[in-house]
Amino acid sequence: MKCGSREVFVKLEEGTNPQWGKPPSSRSAEEHIRYSFLILDKPRGPTSHEVAAWVKKILGVERAGHSGTLDPKVSGVLPVAVAEGTKVLMALSRADKVYIAVAKFHGDVDVENLRRVLQELQGEIYQKPPLRSAVKRQLRTRRVYSLELLELDGRYAVLKMHVEAGTYARKLIHDLGEILGVGANMRELRRVAVSCFTEDEAVTLQDLADAYYIWKKYGDDTYLRRVLLPIEEIARPLPKIWVRDSAVDALCNGAPLAAPGVAKFEHPFSRGDLVAYFTLKGELIGIGRALVDSEEVKKMEKGLVARTDRVVMPRGTYPPMWRRGGKSFKSGT
Repeated sequence: MKCGSREVFVKLEEGTNPQWGKPPSSRSAEEHIRYSFLILDKPRGPTSHEVAAWVKKILGVERAGHSGTLDPKVSGVLPVAVAEGTKVLMALSRADKVYIAVAKFHGDVDVENLRRVLQELQGEIYQKPPLRSAVKRQLRTRRVYSLELLELDGRYAVLKMHVEAGTYARKLIHDLGEILGVGANMRELRRVAVSCFTEDEAVTLQDLADAYYIWKKYGDDTYLRRVLLPIEEIARPLPKIWVRDSAVDALCNGAPLAAPGVAKFEHPFSRGDLVAYFTLKGELIGIGRALVDSEEVKKMEKGLVARTDRVVMPRGTYPPMWRRGGKSFKSGT
């Protein structure tokens, strides 16, 4: 998933009716919690499911869900969506990951030879999930974007690996040892990034508990809004499509996105890519999958742009103008 800045192509200069919806920053604290997302720094020890359950308990919500399971012994970045936000966790389903790992070799290794093998392991590789994996053990391909040696001290190496979703770091280190002919095992692992979300913006469970307490006790939600991000942030890795007010409720009802409903969009994106639907007030409507590429959208006057996969905005937030051929709301008119 690309996290860099994208160009915005404006198809239609159009405003938005202030009577409907609201900018994410205008939500009440209660609404903010229900439509929120946090970058959690998972400690070593608990499972990812246990951590999500603690988030749910701290905030007093009915559900919380995580993306990208971390083993109990692994620490680091764990995205957690809260309440209604869990509906769009799929935005991170294929997010690439960055890890820092400590590997122990079972024999002496030459640093230049190690760097050479690390270079060879970059690109597309074959992996079979480990015996204790929760998924079926089938041979599959995964992409290693980069594999870097940060430090070598005797038989211990600190490695930084940027990999495709579903890549097993432990297996990668095992394979590294096999290629070097000395054997190796992973001693420690920390996830430092999931797509655009890094450990620099991660918060702890204690941060979350403190922020919630301050809000409930003193009515100050400043810290809470800093710890809990608006659910719109979960779409940071995805190309965005802003839609006209008249198209919003149709999408909330699961309809596909048609070309006349598009006001502007980020590009490039390709057919099959996940895209995020936004209102012109900056509210996340849901997640779809592009049926055409962004170059085609620029020229389209009719036809379908994307299939709607997940919706987070409640029906009725915007009026159902699509049922009666809704009129646009022009800026200044």
